[in-house]
Amino acid sequence: MRCPFCGNIETQVKDSRISDDGESIKRRRYCSACDSRFTTYERVQLKEILVIKKNGEKRIFDPEKLKKSIEMAVRKRPVSDLQVEKLVSQIVRQLEMENETELASSKIGEMVMLALEKLDKVAFVRFASVYKNFEKPDDFQKFIKQIA
Repeated sequence: MRCPFCGNIETQVKDSRISDDGESIKRRRYCSACDSRFTTYERVQLKEILVIKKNGEKRIFDPEKLKKSIEMAVRKRPVSDLQVEKLVSQIVRQLEMENETELASSKIGEMVMLALEKLDKVAFVRFASVYKNFEKPDDFQKFIKQIA
């Protein structure tokens, strides 16, 4: 694994353990070239997924992008990092179980909304406001009435 600080290709694994979500392995690494330490995560990838965006463009699915969008929705909410990790793992597993290798971004958005609705209602509304592109306060009110 390449060192993210100096680019040295030879780093050493100092410690490995199963991560909190049980879906990945957390490895503590050490670079002897620059004396730095960093963490990597290793997880099973069943297949590569292509996301078809609204404009028709295709991109390789990035779980980190999914995680960041969920973290934004749950910011300052009583949701732990572990809950976010489990949610991301659950959605990634669902996506990998799909029969298709190309999925519309809207399908992923719907999966996230369903999961957030169960986890935290405020985070659900926050995510929906971006996902559904709310433009005015009335959009929030209409959406909240629909889900109430």
